[in-house]
Amino acid sequence: MAGSPNSNLRGFNHAVYTLLRQPTQFLPHLTIPTFTHLPENLGPHLIKRTSTSTSTSTSTEKEQPPTIRALVLDKDNTLCPPKTTTFPPSILTKLSALRTSPTSPFNMTSNPHAILIVSNRAGSHPSFDAEVSSLETQLAHLRIPVFRLPASAAKKPFCADEVVGWFRERGVVSSAGEIAVVGDRLGTDVLMAGMMGSWSVWCKEGVFEAGEEGKPGRNVLEKMEVWIERVLRERGCVAPVPRGWESS
Repeated sequence: MAGSPNSNLRGFNHAVYTLLRQPTQFLPHLTIPTFTHLPENLGPHLIKRTSTSTSTSTSTEKEQPPTIRALVLDKDNTLCPPKTTTFPPSILTKLSALRTSPTSPFNMTSNPHAILIVSNRAGSHPSFDAEVSSLETQLAHLRIPVFRLPASAAKKPFCADEVVGWFRERGVVSSAGEIAVVGDRLGTDVLMAGMMGSWSVWCKEGVFEAGEEGKPGRNVLEKMEVWIERVLRERGCVAPVPRGWESS
C-alpha cells in the first residue's frame, strides 16, 4: 500500500535480507558519478563488467549488448537535491539532450514515453502531490512524467511490476530487459532493477559532482552502501544480468 508518506521500513528489511542471502543483487551494472555522465547509448556500457569478469556468477558473454529503450529515473539525489524539486542546470541540460538528440533512443518524438521518474516521495503519496505538479510543470517541454504509485502497490523496490507494466502498456518495451533504472541508492534503485528484470545504473556521487561546492556529506545508509559495494567488488563479485537476457 502507499501508506505513510515517509515510512519504508519494509524496503529496509528487504535490503538487509537481500544483503544476507543474495549480496550480488546490490551491485549495479554501471556506476557513474552523476546523472550527467549517463551514456546516450547504454547497452555496451552495461555488459562491460559482466562480459570481462572471471566470476562464476550468472554473468555471461554475448556478442550483442542489450538495447535500452526506456529509463526509470530516481528523483531525490539523482535529479534533484533531496526533498526538493530543484533541477541543477547540468541535470536539465542532460535531460534535454536525451529527449531532443536525434541519435538518442529516448528522443521524445520517436519514443515519447521512454523516460519515467519513479520516486519514493513524488508520486508515492497524496501528501507529495505538490512535488509531482512542480516536477511535471518544469519538465512539460520534455514530456517526462512522474509515476503515480497505485493504491495497491508499495514503494520502491516493491513497485517493480507496476513500473514495467507502465512501459508495456504504452508499447515502449517488449521485455523488462529493455529498461535501465538510474538512481543513487543500491538498496532501492538497484534492488528494484533486479526485481524488474532490468539493468541498473548507480549515480555514486548523487546529484552533485565530487568536490562540488554545496555537496552534502553522505548519511549513514549511503556510507554503508558505498562500503558494501566496494567490499563486494574486492571479493570479485559482479552484478547478475537480468533474468532471461542470457538466453534471449
